[in-house]
Amino acid sequence: MTAIEDEKFTDEDWYGEEFDGRAYRNCSFHEVDMTEVVNTGSTFEECTFGNVKFNASKHSSAAFVNCVFKRCNLFDTEFDGCKLVGSTFAECVMRPMRVRGGDWSFVVLSGADLRDCVFRDVRMRETDLTAAGCEKAEFLNVDMASAQLDRIRLAGADLRGSDLSSLNPFDAELKGAIIGAEQAMTIARSLGFSIR
Repeated sequence: MTAIEDEKFTDEDWYGEEFDGRAYRNCSFHEVDMTEVVNTGSTFEECTFGNVKFNASKHSSAAFVNCVFKRCNLFDTEFDGCKLVGSTFAECVMRPMRVRGGDWSFVVLSGADLRDCVFRDVRMRETDLTAAGCEKAEFLNVDMASAQLDRIRLAGADLRGSDLSSLNPFDAELKGAIIGAEQAMTIARSLGFSIR
């Protein structure tokens, strides 16, 4: 399908629409209602979303590459096997969002409120989670290699199976966070302990 390029969409009502293999490149979406949209295999490249409602929308095998989301509402949104590489989220409502599979590498989520959100089996390499609020979130089997985790708040979070090699336990809130034995050994080694 030929991509729609350089278009501006403002005050559009796409409530409950089904996106099947649509393609957009370098488009802007402002005040667009995508509540309960079902998106299967659509691609958005270098697009900007401002004040867009994604509430209760479902995205499967879709791509949002190098996109910018500003003041968007992603309440109860699901991403299943989606690619969001290089995208940025700023001042967005993102909880309770659920992400299963896919690639969220190089995504900027600094300062994001991700409490109670779920990330399972997701690639999040070099993702920026600086000062993100991730209390009681789930990061299960997540590849967070080289992620920026400075001042991240993970109290009560479930981190089992995830790569925590970038985590500085002295620069994060970790009270009550759940990890596995192998992760505990990785953190102990990073602190200089010799395990025998």
